[in-house]
Amino acid sequence: MREAAFVKQNKAKWMAFEKALDANSNMNADRLAGLYIQLTNDLSFAQTYYQDSKTLLYLNSLASQAHQKIYVNKKEKGNKLFRFFKTEFPLFFADYQKTFLYAFLIFMVAVGIGTISSLNDDSFVRLILGDSYVNMTLENIRDGNPTGVYQEDGALGMFLAITINNIRVGMICFAFGLLTSIGTSYILFSNGIMVGAFFSMFAMENVALESWSVIMLHGTIELSVIVICGAAGMVMGNAILFPGTYSRRVSFVKGAKAGIKIVLSTVPLFIIAGAIEGFVTRYAFMPAILKYTILVISASIIIGYYVIYPQYLKRQHEQLRRA
Repeated sequence: MREAAFVKQNKAKWMAFEKALDANSNMNADRLAGLYIQLTNDLSFAQTYYQDSKTLLYLNSLASQAHQKIYVNKKEKGNKLFRFFKTEFPLFFADYQKTFLYAFLIFMVAVGIGTISSLNDDSFVRLILGDSYVNMTLENIRDGNPTGVYQEDGALGMFLAITINNIRVGMICFAFGLLTSIGTSYILFSNGIMVGAFFSMFAMENVALESWSVIMLHGTIELSVIVICGAAGMVMGNAILFPGTYSRRVSFVKGAKAGIKIVLSTVPLFIIAGAIEGFVTRYAFMPAILKYTILVISASIIIGYYVIYPQYLKRQHEQLRRA
């Protein structure tokens, strides 16, 4: 079918649908969902036969508006916040796990570079972390307390300061996605270099295991949150670089919304990481079994919620759709 004939055949239906959406009508959600199915069928047809056409851009935009309308009008029971963390976000994040993997790899490559550079150049650690911080840490190591920096301030004050700082770093990782995914990749890379230099400083003083087991009490979640926010920034940045069949503006809006949703999922993690660093990490000489229990639980939360659980929900969802 020629594009002109396709448009003529369906134009009245599309315009009526668009008018209902623009007028913010109280159309029944089930009725709207039925029309939405028809619209997506037309969209699928256009994607197959009319690629790079204005018709395809128009149908993409209309389908996006319809999806939002259905979501807003749909009456749901239960606690929305609980439902967001329990099912909505994990199912949504299943489609972005590859981006999460890329963010993780960028960060870990940077950690490796920071580590190798520090081990081969004594001045590199000071260049990255600053003389005052390195001198303070070396003094703590000589005093037999390598992680003494976490014991200097009051627990509550440290918790608040660290949580705010973690949120700031996370927001920077996300916001740099406005410079496309290259911007977020730069922030991930620079933070990874810093982490590599930081850990190497303890290794060069032969207190690696003693120090890392304390630092990673909070660092397991804290560093994971940085990577997750980096993934959110890359989602937004990729939407700018690769709009696909959408206009670049529509693609950016969709990518920004997706990125914000990912960032919102990290709010409890910001608080947990700050609480551990403020109230727990200061007890560096706690029994080893307790330290490693906290480490395992922290790693399980990240891997379970952002890797395993989303795939589990996705498989369940697909089985229900096929049933």
